[in-house]
Amino acid sequence: MPEHAGRTFHDELVATGLIVPVGVPGVFGRGAVFEDVLARVDAFIVRAASADSVESMTFPPVIPRNVIERTGYMDSFPDLCGVVHSFMGDERSARAISKRMDAKEPWGDLLGMTDVVLNPAACYPFYPTCAGVLPENGRNVTLFAWVYRHEPSPEPTRLQSFRVREYIRAATPDVVVAWRDMWQERGAALLRSLGLSARVAVASDPFFGRAGKMLAAGQLDQRLKFEVLVPVISEESPDAVCSFNYHQDKFGLAFGIRTRNGATAHTACVGFGLERVAMAMFSAHGFAPDAWPVDVRARLWP
Repeated sequence: MPEHAGRTFHDELVATGLIVPVGVPGVFGRGAVFEDVLARVDAFIVRAASADSVESMTFPPVIPRNVIERTGYMDSFPDLCGVVHSFMGDERSARAISKRMDAKEPWGDLLGMTDVVLNPAACYPFYPTCAGVLPENGRNVTLFAWVYRHEPSPEPTRLQSFRVREYIRAATPDVVVAWRDMWQERGAALLRSLGLSARVAVASDPFFGRAGKMLAAGQLDQRLKFEVLVPVISEESPDAVCSFNYHQDKFGLAFGIRTRNGATAHTACVGFGLERVAMAMFSAHGFAPDAWPVDVRARLWP
């Protein structure tokens, strides 16, 4: 993707008041029109699953640090993690921080690691709540979550902090895979119904390092991850606006989640990146929602 194309789209979003720069790559404010579209996209997705008997939960943007420790997150994505640090010292240490800040010197080493991290994946806070035996039909849950990943970029669709509408299934392998396959079709159809050019593709996560290349290859070979790709900035490099992940028994083992027959439960999730879907809508239909196609507006403004 040409860098100037991303910059042009960014500048158009700024000029129309849809986003507000704050001076840090991958972090910006959202204007009222952007927020309205994002909220309506989220509501549209939720309505599509209203007959699924889904539990709804909300968690804060931080999760216990032991969640990423138990799941091996730092083995796979240490470069994306945002661990929360805070001041834990005395007055002398506080004065040392102020002195360093005034001198424009590094001061992070005077802070201590807390028991929380910024949530790196929308589904993570849910799994510890499932420890033990699942109900007979498993669990089917939706979350609205803020997610953080440390990958600063001038590309406007690549955010450090963004929101996700997530659906999670925990049950036996056959139930989970069937649910994942159903959502693949549903997710792509929902996005196409909004006038977006969406296609499903096999994908892999951005695992870190040389070992990560093998993990990515295995994920591709087993077809454990799919994405819905939609052109936002260019047709040649479409963006992943929705992803489907089958974790097999990874989280079942990590948190002791079992089915009624005593077997380790399997899990899968589907997540819609709401900022990216909103940007895809502006890219496809223009920066003024009042002028969008009538059928698209009818779906978002029912």
